[in-house]
Amino acid sequence: MPWLKWLPWRFFLRRLARAHGFLDPIALLASLRRFTQPAEVTEPIELLRAGVVFHARGLINSRVIQHNLDWVWPYWVERQFDPRDDAFTPRAFSITHVNLTHRNWTAIGWHGCDELPIVDPRGLLTPFFDGWSLDAWCVTDDGRRLLPSRSRAVDQRLLMDAGLEVVTAIAESGMVLEQRASVQLKDGVPVCLLRLTLLSDTAGWLVLSLRPYNPEGVSLIHRIELAPARDAWLIEGERLVEWGVEAERHHVSDYRQGDVAIHLRDMEDQQAGECDVGMATAAALFRLEPEQTRSLAVRIPLAPPEAGLHGTAWAQSLEGACVLDIPDARYRFLYDAALRTLVLHCHDEVYPGPYTYKRFWFRDAAFILHALLCAGLGGRVERVLDSFPGRQTAGGYFHSQDGEWDSNGEALWILERFGALTGQPPKPEWWTAIVRGARWIARKRLADGEAPHAGLLPAGFSAEHLGPNDYYYWDDFWGIGGLRAAAALARRYGDDEAEQEFHNAADEFDSALERSLAQTSQRLGVPATPASPYRRLDAGAIGSIASGYPLQLWSARDARLLATVEFLLERCFIQGGFFQDMIHSGINAYLTLHVAQVLLRAGDARAFALMDTVAKLASPTGQWPEAIHPRTLGGCMGDGQHVWAAAEWVLMMRNGFVREEGDTLILASGIPPAWLTAGRPLRFGPAPTAFGPVSVTVEPEPGQAATVRWQADWRKPPTAIEVQLPGYAAQTRTAGDAAVRLTREIP
Repeated sequence: MPWLKWLPWRFFLRRLARAHGFLDPIALLASLRRFTQPAEVTEPIELLRAGVVFHARGLINSRVIQHNLDWVWPYWVERQFDPRDDAFTPRAFSITHVNLTHRNWTAIGWHGCDELPIVDPRGLLTPFFDGWSLDAWCVTDDGRRLLPSRSRAVDQRLLMDAGLEVVTAIAESGMVLEQRASVQLKDGVPVCLLRLTLLSDTAGWLVLSLRPYNPEGVSLIHRIELAPARDAWLIEGERLVEWGVEAERHHVSDYRQGDVAIHLRDMEDQQAGECDVGMATAAALFRLEPEQTRSLAVRIPLAPPEAGLHGTAWAQSLEGACVLDIPDARYRFLYDAALRTLVLHCHDEVYPGPYTYKRFWFRDAAFILHALLCAGLGGRVERVLDSFPGRQTAGGYFHSQDGEWDSNGEALWILERFGALTGQPPKPEWWTAIVRGARWIARKRLADGEAPHAGLLPAGFSAEHLGPNDYYYWDDFWGIGGLRAAAALARRYGDDEAEQEFHNAADEFDSALERSLAQTSQRLGVPATPASPYRRLDAGAIGSIASGYPLQLWSARDARLLATVEFLLERCFIQGGFFQDMIHSGINAYLTLHVAQVLLRAGDARAFALMDTVAKLASPTGQWPEAIHPRTLGGCMGDGQHVWAAAEWVLMMRNGFVREEGDTLILASGIPPAWLTAGRPLRFGPAPTAFGPVSVTVEPEPGQAATVRWQADWRKPPTAIEVQLPGYAAQTRTAGDAAVRLTREIP
């Protein structure tokens, strides 16, 4: 509202701040803006909102945790607050205390259910989003305690035979505790199950503890009630936790009395408890005899009985997915886990994470949906794409958060990839959104001129990890890619006029970008592409390799693309992985794989080392956080289970066996030579491609040969098939062939 500018609010705000000894907030904000390019949106309100929520919890953490270190805290606190640990983070003048060292967790939900319970690296179970948690302990009569969050060594693994189950086993001081967390569908209601098994050499107690925190920090609990039969808790009068047998002892404590862990030897038994500050804790105790296993099954309904969720079995939800059969068990496990991560986080909505990032972004969605498409699960993708028109403004902006000019290109690109990989024309209900989205890109461009940013998209916050507001090339590559995608969609839709319009718009945009890149190259004296026309080469240049992957706007051996990758490999890699020192301040699995994809296209064997690095960085449950601490190797930024990272692993495996390069199909170019030494066939498929579904088999032979076979249902045969098995002489075939025998190249 323009009239707000005339109100003297700035004057009063300044006077108020100065009267209380604060800095002038108006002058401070003006100074901050000088570090960025002028932009419509200084910072997306969605990010500000998320940041406020994140640090609000961190503020509570700072008031609670450091003053109560005799409590049993989650794993990240036990490590991050320990001055003897590599994860130790000095608190000093930090206003908020947040998890910066072990942001790792694994979701165990049921596909189609919005609740995604998470399990931390020591088995702490958080059944509800942003809620309280359940922990299991052992306390012996002779005073020993097994507290998982303080255990240095655990065996945690993910089982996928009948859904998703995280198993956490800990053995120490004569005690063995196993925790199994999963979600099952019971009479149409998704139920979170926590099965505990404990064995001790001494008599004691199995303790089920209710904790007012989760892997992010404090999550308040005000009231806890024990059921009359002593077999369940009612939490805050609404959430039920059932264990089905009578608890022999039960204790509740509040903040002023301290953690219930302090009172486990108290003889007084409590039926209920309240805490006015929200730090209530409870413990249900079950007698443990020496050398006798004690088991407990805990059930937490995730929805009311009337929910009536009719889910399919996991096997059915994965029906049609590409099968990866390789001798490397670790790679195969990571692929299978990644597939399930994608399915779990994509139903009618798609999320890039089960907790911190449980919201929609077009950027993450494009990569996640592409992985699902390439893995043969296009049905799920179509449901999400149906929601895209409803997310578009009247002006044509595909809006997930303000100030991000890449979203339209990403939305149009994934719509086109869906059409290419399925052979379907765009739906009539999508077409209006496609036209509006493409025209929005063309209108959003700045006016042509001589300035380095002339003709590009406006300055914006872009991909967040690239730096402050600027004229990011990432946005421009996606804008051009989106316009070319819209032209291809128009061709399939049969609208020749729109096809020509979008082709022309893409060409004009591309000309402006090339002019800017030429100026930037001359300024820097190198062909490598920085993040923007006004930046030096730094880690933000990772965004500019979108020209090669995934957009393929530039050829595989474009000098500018390869020079950018060489800069990144030389200056921005730590411990074999890409280290994004802006905002993320950690090793990024998915960005490392972006570099690997560019190397794969160029036939550069260094891609295999990057794949190995990412495989080693995965958690024991096969997950990657958004960014990884180089010392603790735990998550230091974003969601502890990053779905975009899982998507990139699936895409890396797929592209290693089969990928498109224009009208050519490339086979077996990403097969690590070590896989062939096992002497057994490698298989992947049936993989959707722009030419039709293809299954690929690589058969190593004794001596110096190998045979690559493919089975395809051609919808549009490729112009050529290039078989590029690393270490073997490449050969070119036609769609009429089905196999080729390769001989090893002589070094």
